Amino acid sequence: MTTPSTLAAPARQSRAGRRAGGNLLLGGLGFATFLLLMEAVPRAGIVSQEYLPPLSRITGALAELATEAAFWTALGDTVRGWFLGLAIAVTLGVAVGFVVGTVPVLREFTASTIEFLRPIPSVALIPLAVLVFGTDLRSVLLLVGYAAFWQVLVQVLYGVQDVDPVAAETARTFGLGRWARIRYVTWPTALPYVLTGVRLAAAVALILAITAELVIGAPGLGNEIGVAQSGGAVARMYALVVVTGLLGVAVNALARRLERWLLSWHPSLRREAAA
Repeated sequence: MTTPSTLAAPARQSRAGRRAGGNLLLGGLGFATFLLLMEAVPRAGIVSQEYLPPLSRITGALAELATEAAFWTALGDTVRGWFLGLAIAVTLGVAVGFVVGTVPVLREFTASTIEFLRPIPSVALIPLAVLVFGTDLRSVLLLVGYAAFWQVLVQVLYGVQDVDPVAAETARTFGLGRWARIRYVTWPTALPYVLTGVRLAAAVALILAITAELVIGAPGLGNEIGVAQSGGAVARMYALVVVTGLLGVAVNALARRLERWLLSWHPSLRREAAA
């Protein structure tokens, strides 16, 4: 039997498809306009080609990069520093967040310390990192891990505090132990916050990985950008910057895909899909 709700579902899907298609078209037009400006502005002399080469030259330099083994080695170094630093930050952030968040005394005891340490920029730790570890991967991991850790920790603390008191009390009444309550009550509530923290931390980790390479000379894309700039290879420098931008887009897309996959059961995503 056909009901109004079954008739409305295809209409909603059609509207959502048209809206998504329109957004995609506008986004494509905006990006195409940006690319045209990148080519036209330096050729028109508005900005000197010495400082901003036309897009065609940047694209040529990008094609040359793709043929160099050193470029792929630098890309691998950046991805490795990003991934290892992010993994350390996520592991520590989730563990510390659940321990502190589920113990009220610890939450109050550490609140002021967290608020003091969290705003400290990771770049302020560069002298310490170089002094202790030199310019190798460990310095990158220190800076990346420190910056990304707070993104995860704060979100986990919010997620743990968002647990429904009625659900927590019901679980306690039914005799669930501490770990069972964390698994069946706290974790499902906190998971959306955890994944938001991971997504934010992934972007921050990439920024800090490239910054560390650029400033302290650790192997990676940041170091390659610095070498190209100091050598006057402006088109190559911009090509490397484009690569870092593409890497950032890939990281964000991967984090969002992971979030949608792990939260397919969550009401917010179901509402978004039905909208």
